[in-house]
Amino acid sequence: MPVEHDEEHFEGRLGHALHDLGDRFEADRAALADAGRARGRRLRLRRRAAVAGGAAGIALVGVGGALLVPWDGTPAPRPASSDVAQQPSATPTPTPVQGSRLVKALEGLLPEGEFSAQEARGTDEGPLMPPYVRLVFDDGKGPAAVGVSLDRIEPGSDRARETTDCPDKALVPHDSCVTDRLPDGSLLKLFQGYEYPDRRVDTKLWSADLLTPTGQHISVSEWNAAAEKDAPVSRSTPPLSTAQLKELVTAQVWRTVVDSIPEDRKKPSASAAPEAPAEPSTEAVLGTLQPLLSKGVEVVEKGSDYTYLVLDDGKGRSYVQIDVQHGMGDVADELFGSDSETLPDGTKVAFRENGGDKGVAGAVMWTVDTLRTDGFRVVVSALNSGTQHDAPTRKTPALTKEQLREIALSPEWDRYR
Repeated sequence: MPVEHDEEHFEGRLGHALHDLGDRFEADRAALADAGRARGRRLRLRRRAAVAGGAAGIALVGVGGALLVPWDGTPAPRPASSDVAQQPSATPTPTPVQGSRLVKALEGLLPEGEFSAQEARGTDEGPLMPPYVRLVFDDGKGPAAVGVSLDRIEPGSDRARETTDCPDKALVPHDSCVTDRLPDGSLLKLFQGYEYPDRRVDTKLWSADLLTPTGQHISVSEWNAAAEKDAPVSRSTPPLSTAQLKELVTAQVWRTVVDSIPEDRKKPSASAAPEAPAEPSTEAVLGTLQPLLSKGVEVVEKGSDYTYLVLDDGKGRSYVQIDVQHGMGDVADELFGSDSETLPDGTKVAFRENGGDKGVAGAVMWTVDTLRTDGFRVVVSALNSGTQHDAPTRKTPALTKEQLREIALSPEWDRYR
C-alpha cells in the first residue's frame, strides 16, 4: 500500500485503508487532525497496503454460454445454443453469494489441515461493506490467521496505485515486496512484512493483492499467529509460501464473487463528482521543499512515492514529511481549534507537538499546519529520528519550530493552488 500500513486489519482493510495512518495528538483534537491529514493523503496518493485474498469454485448464474462452476468444483453444462438465443440480451442481476459459501471456497483452496474460527460476510448482505472471509488454519505447524477480502477499484485511480505499489521501507518496514503484471494484464503485489512496524512483537504479515484490468480487487493476508493482533506467535512464518499466495489470490472464483457485489445506488456517479485540482507529484513537492531548508542541513534520503525527506545536520538523522492538499476547507473547524492563529490574510496556522504516530519511546514530532482561505492546506512535520518507527537519533528534530512555520507559510506553495 503504500499503504502507511496502520489501519486495523480485516474490517479496517476491508474498508480500505494499505497497510491509511492512525496519528495521535491530545485525544480528540489529534484524532480529528490526523483524520484530516489522512483525508488529504487519500486525495493525493494512497500509500498503504491492504489485506486479504483467496480462491475456490463458485456457482453463479451465467448467460450467453458462460461457464457455470458449482461450489464442489464440478463444471455445470453450458446452455444449448437454442436456449441462449431465447434468453434476453440484457445483463442479468448477479446472484448474491452467502458468507458460508465463501468459507467453503477458502477451505477448499487451502492445503490440508484443520480449520476453526470461520467468519465471513457475503455479497447478499448489501453494498455497504465488501465481502470477506477469514479463519484460523493449522497445517500441523501451528495455527495461523488467513483472510480474503474482495472489492472493486477504479483502474488507474490513486487507490489502484496504492494497492499495487510496494510501500516505502521508511514508512512500512518489510522484508520483501514485488509487483508483477500477469499475462491477462492484472497487477499482482506480493508482500512480506510485519504486523507491528516497530517489531515490538514478531508477528509476521504476508499478503497478496490482485487488481484486474476491469477493477476486480482480491486481497489475501496471512499471519504466523492465530490472529493479526493480540495473539502469541505460534509458528516461525505464515503457512503459505509466496507461490501458494499467488495461486490463492489468482483463483478465478474470487473474480466471480466480486462481480456479484451489488452496486451502491446511493453512491454518486463519477460524472456527478466535482473535479478536484490536480495534485502535485512527489518530485514536484520535494523539489519545492528542498530549497526552503536551512543551510547546513544535508538531505540523506527522500521519498520516491511519498513526500518525505530524511535530513542530517551533523547531530543525527531527522525525518520530515509534508502534505500539500486541496479542498480541506470543510474540515477547518476540526483541524484548527481556539488555540490556532489566524493571519491577516485569513490563513489559519496551528502548531502541534506529540510523540509521533508509532508510539516509539522518546520520539518528538513537531507539526505546523496551515490552511489558506481557499481550502489549500500545507502541513509539515519533523521527527527526532530517521524514520517513524526507529528509536530517536537526537533530542529534537533537525528543523526548529520557526523553520517549520516558515516552510509551511512559504509563498512557493502557491504554485500548486
